[in-house]
Parts: sequence; structure tokens; C-alpha cells
Amino acid sequence: MTSKASTTAPVLGTRALNRATLARQLLLRRAPMSAEDAVAHLVGLQAQNVKPPYYALAARLDGFTPEDLSAPMAERRVARLVTLRSTIHTHTADDCLSLRPLVQAARDRELVNFRKGLVGVDLDRLAVLARELVEAEPRTMKQLREALLLHWPDADPQALAVAARCRLPLVQVTPRGLWGRGGQVELTTAEHWFGRPAEPVPAPDGTVLRYLAAFGPASVKDMQTWAGLTRLRDAFERLRPRLLTFRAPDGTELFDLPDAPRPDPDTAAPPRFLPEYDNLLLSHADRARLVPPEHRGRTWRGNQAYRVLLVDGFVAGLWKLEDTTLVVEPFGRLTGAGRDEIAAEGERMLAVMHPGEAYGIRFGAVRD
Repeated sequence: MTSKASTTAPVLGTRALNRATLARQLLLRRAPMSAEDAVAHLVGLQAQNVKPPYYALAARLDGFTPEDLSAPMAERRVARLVTLRSTIHTHTADDCLSLRPLVQAARDRELVNFRKGLVGVDLDRLAVLARELVEAEPRTMKQLREALLLHWPDADPQALAVAARCRLPLVQVTPRGLWGRGGQVELTTAEHWFGRPAEPVPAPDGTVLRYLAAFGPASVKDMQTWAGLTRLRDAFERLRPRLLTFRAPDGTELFDLPDAPRPDPDTAAPPRFLPEYDNLLLSHADRARLVPPEHRGRTWRGNQAYRVLLVDGFVAGLWKLEDTTLVVEPFGRLTGAGRDEIAAEGERMLAVMHPGEAYGIRFGAVRD
């Protein structure tokens, strides 16, 4: 149940929450930090597809180029693996080895959905065998399924592979994930890839503080949504003496770091082009601070997320690349000045992500 804050706690309106979140997310002003430092500050980047982390950093960092993320990935300082919400994220090596143990309980619960296909399977033995296989040489999921089927021929092949992914921190080895490089998904363990052991399961308190630094002010339920975990209230209560508390417009209690930025609600928020699955839109139980009520549900269709345009800090349309054209599809009418600002940001994004290529910009019809 979401807790209601004390009536004496200050209320943060929707725009105040919006500007605070954008500031933490490096979306009010581009930050002069390295890609690796940004990945750490943001506690990972959603990476269901290869390209979104690059576009996410292009929107946030001053002077970013795709090589700035490819290089630490190739050098094994950053990698892709399943962590938050059972989805693939790009994390620093330290987070691969510490954050994954924190969310391991959720990966174990995920296996309940596959129990019918795992009847008679000793999951501890499966983990040992899978580790031996992928540490001997990186394996595709198909190769892993086929090898495990030799030991459990009556099991569901897909369930065996999912069990390996849930029980082990499986990293996607390069060249998969590098900008402009192809490569199928091949897996090994995080410990093997980075050459050092995983951390013991940590208390969540440190991650609570990092979450608030990147996504706050936020409620307990917000962080649980971000992490895919439950029962985090005890950690917030332990930290309460070190935190400030506020109220959301609906009365929900919000926690925050005392020295975190909370800009004036009227602070300018330039247009930003965000990739599909950007964590900005996936990390709060209540997304009203970013998605106006009239646009709720318009950034998804089924399991497919669209690329999102922010205007004045809020979701205001979609975008896509069609051949050599950036197509902008606003949710409402734009002023001439608004179109100019969006076009300028689009030109900057294209110059960063596709240097030397000739792209045009076209505004599509307003999406009703």
C-alpha cells in the first residue's frame, strides 16, 4: 500500500517533480561527464535493444559520441545483462557484480512462471553446469539449451535457458552491444567477463540513495517499480533520519536526498529525443510527473515501446528514423518557435549519432 505523507510535509506539484527528475536525469542541461560515469549515476540504462543506450546518453551528455560508450564496453568496464525488472540493462562492471545480487530474489521468483517446464530439474546442478559451459566459451541461448537438454531431455528447452539466465548473471559479450558492430548474443558470467567475483548480496540502503539521486523525489512504490523488487519500505525507514520527505499532489509520501537538485518549476526544459525503453519513463509507479494524463498509454503498443519526444519536460510526441529522414509526430499543435527548437535539437542529435550523413527533418501529422 502506498503511504500517505504527514499533512505537514511540503507538497511538490507535478512541474516541481518533473524538473527535479529531469535534473537528476541530466535532461535539463547536458552534463560534462564520461559515458561510464553517467551509466553509474543513472544506475544503468535500459538496453533491450542495442541502440537505445547510445541515444539515451546523446540526450544527456555534452560532447558525447557513440565511441564513448563502445570503448568502455569493449574494455570490459561496462556490459549488458539482465537486472532490473528482468530486462537487459547496460551497467558498469561494479553494478553488474553488486546490483545483480541485490535483485537476484526477483530472478528466482521469475522461475515460478516456468515451473511446468522444469519438473525434475535440479536448479542448483543446472546453475553449476551452465556456469561451466559459458565460462569454457561464450554460448548462445540456443547452444545453452541444447547442452542442458542432454541432462534433462524431458524438460522444456526454453525453460532450461531461462533458468540459466535467472540463476546466473549472464553478460552479453562483445562485439554485441558495440555501436555499428553486428554480433549475435553470446553469454558468459559476469564474474568470468570481469575477472573478479560478485559481491555478497548487499543491503538495499545504498541503492535506495542512488535511486533517489537519479530518479527522486520518489515513493517506496516508485523504487519498487524501478527495481522490480518488493518490501523496500524497511530500507526507507532506516534511512528516514537522513532524508527529506514531501507529498505528491495525491498525498503520497515522497523521499529525497537533502542536497539533491529541486529546481524551480518554471526552469526551462529544452526538447529532448529519447529512445524506446528509456528508464526515465519506466522508473516510477506514478508517471504523471512526465506523462500528461491525456497522453497516458500512447508511448506503447503491446510490448513495443516508441521513441519519445519531450517538450517542456513532458512527453509530447513520438519520433522515428525513416531512411534519411527524422520524422517527428507531435501529440498536439506546435508553435513556430516550438517547431524550431525541436528541429534544432533533432539536428544536434543526428549530428552526434549519424555524423557525416545527410538527414532531413519532417513533422508528421498530429497524432490524435
